[in-house]
Amino acid sequence: MNATQEKLKVQLEQALVEAFGADFAGVDPILVSASNPKFGDYQANVALSLSKKLGKQPRAIAGAIVEKLDVSEICEPPEIAGPGFINLKLKTTYLEAQLNEIQADPRLGVPPAKTPKREIVDFSSPNIAKEMHVGHLRSTIIGDSIARILEFQGHDVLRLNHVGDWGTQFGMLIAYLREVYPDALTTANALDIGDLVSFYRKAKQRFDTDAAFQETARQEVVRLQAGAEDTLHAWKLLCEQSRREFQVIYELLDIKLTERGESFYNPLLSGVVEDLEKSGLLVENQGAKCVFLEGFTNREGEPLPLIVQKSDGGYNYATTDLASLRYRIQQDEAKRIIYVTDAGQGNHFAQFFQVARKAGWIPDDVELVHVPFGLVLGEDGKKFKTRSGDTVRLRDLLDEAVSHAHADLKSRLQKEERQETEEFINEVARVVGISAVKYADLSQNRTSNYIFSYDKMLDLKGNTAPYMLYVYARIHGISRKGDINFKELGNNAVLLQHETELALAKYLLQLDEVISSVEQDLLPNRLCEYLFELSQKFNQFYDRCSILQAEEPQRTSRLVLCDLTARTLKLGLSLLGIQVLERM
Repeated sequence: MNATQEKLKVQLEQALVEAFGADFAGVDPILVSASNPKFGDYQANVALSLSKKLGKQPRAIAGAIVEKLDVSEICEPPEIAGPGFINLKLKTTYLEAQLNEIQADPRLGVPPAKTPKREIVDFSSPNIAKEMHVGHLRSTIIGDSIARILEFQGHDVLRLNHVGDWGTQFGMLIAYLREVYPDALTTANALDIGDLVSFYRKAKQRFDTDAAFQETARQEVVRLQAGAEDTLHAWKLLCEQSRREFQVIYELLDIKLTERGESFYNPLLSGVVEDLEKSGLLVENQGAKCVFLEGFTNREGEPLPLIVQKSDGGYNYATTDLASLRYRIQQDEAKRIIYVTDAGQGNHFAQFFQVARKAGWIPDDVELVHVPFGLVLGEDGKKFKTRSGDTVRLRDLLDEAVSHAHADLKSRLQKEERQETEEFINEVARVVGISAVKYADLSQNRTSNYIFSYDKMLDLKGNTAPYMLYVYARIHGISRKGDINFKELGNNAVLLQHETELALAKYLLQLDEVISSVEQDLLPNRLCEYLFELSQKFNQFYDRCSILQAEEPQRTSRLVLCDLTARTLKLGLSLLGIQVLERM
């Protein structure tokens, strides 16, 4: 709820008490945005809900509320419509005052969280010895945007990269490299990441078909867990090699993370099993130690267990996740822990969350949130793959987006007969390409699948990053053309007269509500929708209102509207991890 809505709600609550007595304190006035702008900006629907309780017609109830309602500083006189809706239209003078106030505020009127918390966002999480692929795109981009919004709101955010850097795959890979490429286990940079991935695939094939090799790989895992010097050294080299490759992607995407892999929690796993045993939750089943869950059954309808220690004494993902959860609550002191993974892992999170709750590890003031997302699909509507059917490498996808943006820009410059330096072209192509990929992902409801299309995401006319970047650059074009320094525009300069100015002004004042909603529901697409609508409202204003040629004081007022729009776009896009351009 934005500041204006909050003020109106308070006034309506007071009017209810004055009209009908103290018993109506705290009754929700059901204040919503008006469904049709011609009826006003907001409507209160409470009169309809009170009809039965008060034994009166809704219009009579609405009339009694309006009689006691004092919103004269904010709204025109309230009107009653239909069966009893109370319509409220914001005063132009109020809107002008609000815009003049936020003009000097770097946060553009968005208040920080009233009670900042320690929050953890667990996202990206690639596996060592594998390349990041299109499957890591959504977790990385969505997680980063959520972290940015929470940080902006003043929360103490720990961005964690829970990389897969432990377990059977390392025994398998080290055992294979001892045979075919021992230098990779003793010498840094002996392999590049592509070769490492290729060796990993071959090791997996051997592991799946060769019982003797399986046993050798398991012995390497035992040596790794026991801290054998040569195996541990090999493991560190493989991790460092992958880490460097991940960092190239993170720098390209402007992502900051604290790595804390599965290996970090290895010393804590036995304690998880011991504590679950003490709490009486563990059941031995076919040699494995399990916790049986409520609401989860197998195909036969029997209760489904969550295995926390395998029959061979080894641990699995669930054990590590339980250990990490306890550490994040007890050591990191997190109050909200957010996991950004694909929707297919929903059951896993529901299961280990349930075990942690049964064990009494989750205090009442700690919130656990799984943030699921759908698949990235190709234009054929199937899972996004290369032409040969392989998973698309994330590095290739990003490079291709920049390449497309480069070609689009060169074509546009040719049509416009514009000359630009190669440095300018490369920088614009980089920003537009990466921004287009991020925005195409974030603008979808994260729970849905979406179709990946370079042509659609680079379109200058649709709901895309280039469209908004173009609006931002257009505003800076106005400042260049008029030799205007936006920072030197006078305060108290906004005067709203044209209908498009009013529409733009009202929308600019909704930023706080949008950011607050994303902070709660973790749906970045709501911020995307807001920025797209804002860009459209600015373009309508730009098309119908003269700016540089207008007479004073209208000229300065319209320049302030331009500046506020540009700053809102820049702030909103930065919270999505998107950089802006003053020229395109």
